[in-house]
Amino acid sequence: MNFSLSEEQKLIKQAAKDFAKQQLLPTVLERDELQKFPKEEIEKLSELGFMGMMVAPEYGGSGLDTLSYVLAMEEISKIDASTSVIMSVNNSLVCWGLEKFGNQDQKEKYLKPLASGKKIGAFCLSEPEAGSDATSQKTTAVDQGDHYLLNGTKNWITNGSSASTYLVMAQTDAEKGHKGINTFIVEKDSPGFTVGPKENKLGIRSSDTHTLIFDQVKVPKENRIGADGFGFTFAMKTLSGGRIGIAAQALGIAAGAYELALDYAKQREAFGKPIGGHQAVAFKLAQMHTKIEAARQLVYKAAWEKDQGLNYDLSSAMAKLNASEVAMWASVEAVQIFGGNGFVKEYHVERLMRDAKITQIYEGTSEIQQLVISRAILQE
Repeated sequence: MNFSLSEEQKLIKQAAKDFAKQQLLPTVLERDELQKFPKEEIEKLSELGFMGMMVAPEYGGSGLDTLSYVLAMEEISKIDASTSVIMSVNNSLVCWGLEKFGNQDQKEKYLKPLASGKKIGAFCLSEPEAGSDATSQKTTAVDQGDHYLLNGTKNWITNGSSASTYLVMAQTDAEKGHKGINTFIVEKDSPGFTVGPKENKLGIRSSDTHTLIFDQVKVPKENRIGADGFGFTFAMKTLSGGRIGIAAQALGIAAGAYELALDYAKQREAFGKPIGGHQAVAFKLAQMHTKIEAARQLVYKAAWEKDQGLNYDLSSAMAKLNASEVAMWASVEAVQIFGGNGFVKEYHVERLMRDAKITQIYEGTSEIQQLVISRAILQE
């Protein structure tokens, strides 16, 4: 087993680290407070090729492996999870799904501008009554011959107002259940498509999360992805890879909290010595370091399996479950190490704690991950 990174991977990791510290850190507190979308920062991220990292160069991407993407996600998330989730959705859910399952015309028209970062994409599966139970789609698409008429509501949509291209799951034949679901490419300026108000969130506050409303939206037949009834399979296969991205985000949040706590423990003094010299704090740091490293190995393994063309459904679920739990735990411990300062925004750890919570919820809750894992191991 070789745990070393290639020279290219090391360069990508360093580039992401430098970008996070130089471009994201100076404005992260302001953007969190004001719920301000990082428009300029995303444009710069696109210039680095980080918005279509795994897409082939012929479609405007960087042609990198999944592990490189994970390394970049981890470093960005240490500083700003709001920016990393924008990056994750565009890479894992939108670009990957289009490249893997879209036809040539769809790739030329939609994938190229998304992979290059000229446009941003959104993945629209969740509904008011279809969160963990994604089969209960109430959004409908009625076949009108050369087009579909789309009606319904999607909520909790990342990049909701900033996206130009939306992948929307909708029910076309209710009698077929999940086999009657299709995925459609919808453009933002489509008549009848409305973006609702921005959600006022606990964490990842500078990413824009919105409800989307579709009222008799006309979608051309050529904008359906895959064969009729492929939509649910498309969503599940895409989410499986997306979980690797969110696992990397959770890992970055945990590592970012740990690094802040470690530095603070070396500098802050109490009872005549740095607080890191007291066993109560030192043991917290030891536990944080160990659990984060274990989570890192699970995340990297899932990325490696995807790059090897292996089935990564189980490994991605395990990586997301573990990394998100570690992110929540480690960020809480970091706040505790900072004491009263940890409760103050300027020290960043309270923001990381708030950001950590969503990693246990979106792209499959921790409970859903346990369902995926338990089914897989019981069928072995």
